[in-house]
Amino acid sequence: MKSQTKKILSVGIKVSVLVLAFWYIFKKLIDNQNISNFHSLMALISLPEVILVMISVILLMLLNWFLESLKWKFLLRDIEKIDTWKAIESVFCGLTWAVFTPNRIGEYGGRVFFLSPRMRIRGLVAMGVGAIGQMVITNVLGSLALLWFFINFIKLNSILIFSLTILILLFCSLMLLFYFNIQWLYGLLMKINFLKRYRRFLIIFSKYKHADIVQILLYSFSRYLIFTIQYFLVIHLLVPDIQLFDMAMVLFIFYFIQSALPSLDLLDIGVRASVATYFFAFITNQEIAIMAAIACVWLVNLIIPAIFGSVFVFKLNFFGRSTR
Repeated sequence: MKSQTKKILSVGIKVSVLVLAFWYIFKKLIDNQNISNFHSLMALISLPEVILVMISVILLMLLNWFLESLKWKFLLRDIEKIDTWKAIESVFCGLTWAVFTPNRIGEYGGRVFFLSPRMRIRGLVAMGVGAIGQMVITNVLGSLALLWFFINFIKLNSILIFSLTILILLFCSLMLLFYFNIQWLYGLLMKINFLKRYRRFLIIFSKYKHADIVQILLYSFSRYLIFTIQYFLVIHLLVPDIQLFDMAMVLFIFYFIQSALPSLDLLDIGVRASVATYFFAFITNQEIAIMAAIACVWLVNLIIPAIFGSVFVFKLNFFGRSTR
């Protein structure tokens, strides 16, 4: 497939996803029953409750990105020493770049331009290790939650359930095995001829030991837990009758599906809301409330930090070390 054809196909898929997502949301919003349910819920919520929840969600957002900054600093420890504040600046700057680039790819550039020029490619590889760690947590917990979903809501016979269980457990095992032996990736990449010239950069994959991988996964899991608590606080405020375990399982599925879809942060809310309302519909009929909760957490976790990060964009020096 030619490069131009691939680009057109990629854009077409992304546009289709966005159009379908916003059509799905529009359909839910014009449903009179949904609107009536939402108005009834809002009448029961007091302003002090809303303020307390929003303050908690914003504080958790700051904790979330602080942990990501510590993880970024840890990933770089054998590449280039940076202090905690510089790590925070680079993470928030990356968020600013991420909101207007497909699949958040700009986040990589926003961070590595805080490094000295000769270390930027190594920084990209290190950031990839951290991203894979977050992906492992999302995929393992998401696939297990998906198994719970099929068992409880999709009528499958025992043979299909057994087969699905084996497949998901095998998938989770392989994901964890691969990540705890991420140095294998370096060996695999070195078997590709045109990548051998980048050996001095890709060797970073082999630098992370077992203890390092555990530390990275702990950072990733902590952030995953914070995301979940944020959603729990907002959803519980709006729809207090949802069971905690059911909510957690659906949220894990939501993260899993969301991570696999092509997106652009500025338009991402449509995709997020449509995915969430589809799965939450199995445990609640308050679809507009779920959309509102998803929009709220999206705004706090991505848009507000991206606005903060715009301040640090002016500290970048594209042709040398970032200015202080």
